[in-house]
Amino acid sequence: MAHTIPLKTPLDDTGLPHRDTLTSPAVTVPADASRYYHRHFVDAGPAPDGGSIAFRFTAFTGYESQPEMPADVYDDPAMTWELRDQLRDQYTAARVLWSHSRLRRQAAPLLHKAAPLWSAWTAARDELVATFAEFWSTGDGLWRAQLLRLMDAERAAREAADAFDVVARDLAQAVADQVDVAGWDEALPLTTVAGELGYDASDWTVHHVDDYTHPLPQYRIARDGVDHYGRATPLTVSATQLIEEQRERLREVAALAGDHDQAHRTLA
Repeated sequence: MAHTIPLKTPLDDTGLPHRDTLTSPAVTVPADASRYYHRHFVDAGPAPDGGSIAFRFTAFTGYESQPEMPADVYDDPAMTWELRDQLRDQYTAARVLWSHSRLRRQAAPLLHKAAPLWSAWTAARDELVATFAEFWSTGDGLWRAQLLRLMDAERAAREAADAFDVVARDLAQAVADQVDVAGWDEALPLTTVAGELGYDASDWTVHHVDDYTHPLPQYRIARDGVDHYGRATPLTVSATQLIEEQRERLREVAALAGDHDQAHRTLA
């Protein structure tokens, strides 16, 4: 099966974009340049919109080496500027398709792993919210027991968030690698890849890879009761913010009830 891709931004001999896309019928590179074709190349013709050239290739698996135009093209006196330009466009289109195939290959096992982890996180988050809401119907003499339940729910939410962020970081790296090859204009959305596998990832928290490799200091709640700063990843930050919002509300209630110091000792 041949894959077709229109080249959105043809490049000139300097590697910079043309000011205008091609509007005349595309001309396939002559036969004397065929020795430089990418091995997956099938043919080229006008794009469906009548604009730039559309290239067709046999399917990439993502296991191939990244398509790169042979260096010999630049040393071959038979290769004119026009021929080099067409070959460059061909290899640019090949890299886009190859990068999409590589992302699908790399992301598939990660998405299979991420799906149950996301479900575990949403379940833990919902349990945390429900446990906090139970304070509205908890008698004054039972608050300590309910606080213990809340702390257990907090721990479960943090652990679920941490577990998902580990896989999300690898997904973010795969997405970044694809964009590095093809550019943002040819980025393949992770939600599209997930949809192809039967997953709705539209609400998943997968940030840019920099948020995992260089996370900013974020407020963390230590299990030893000491407030400090740590280097948190995106979903863990969300979990921590939810926990802290709940704790602050309980501090306010305790303060109004006249037990301010005890509240801070319990919720620190």
